[in-house]
Amino acid sequence: MWCVAELDEQYIERMEDVLAVYEKPYDPAEPVICLDEKPISLHAEVRPPRPAAPGHIAKRDNEYKRCGTANVFGVVEPQAGRHFTCATANRTAVEFAKMLGSVLDSYPSARTIHVVWDNLNIHCRKSLTDYYGQDKGKQMWSRLTIHPTPKHGSWLNQAEIELSLYSRQCLGTRRIPDLDMLQRETRSWKDRVNRNQVTINWKFDRKVARKKFGY
Repeated sequence: MWCVAELDEQYIERMEDVLAVYEKPYDPAEPVICLDEKPISLHAEVRPPRPAAPGHIAKRDNEYKRCGTANVFGVVEPQAGRHFTCATANRTAVEFAKMLGSVLDSYPSARTIHVVWDNLNIHCRKSLTDYYGQDKGKQMWSRLTIHPTPKHGSWLNQAEIELSLYSRQCLGTRRIPDLDMLQRETRSWKDRVNRNQVTINWKFDRKVARKKFGY
């Protein structure tokens, strides 16, 4: 389901900018990265689940214990099938800066790194300069070309597809009780999709957008 706000001038401008970046031929010197966040609720079993046995299906008690929350950064280079999705304790500027620094280290020779994300307050240069210092933070920020999605236009961010795949393929219906297990399972899933170079086949382009929304 798409949640589309009023198609004002800024909305169209930002949508066209994001879609233009997606339409560019793949260029390893100018990778396109999509980034988003997802809160995760941690739950533990109260009673051990009953495994499947001949003549009996597996059963799990509907009662569980709440164990707090965590955060997952969904980060993907959709054209190349490179995945950087990771689990963190929370969604702070520090966690964001550490994660983004790790992503930048993976592209040492890129001319610029195009980044598609929303307007969350931690998505800014200050997050990098506060954590890495003014000189290094500014240098890291200068390597990025930012393409913000429109307000109420997060569906244009392919990281949402990444997080949907992650939720279905990694988390499923399991109950994960703590951050350590969440991080292990997230790394395992990330390693698997990177081995398979799972790409995202994005079909919504500017031509389709103009026809769909009539502008």
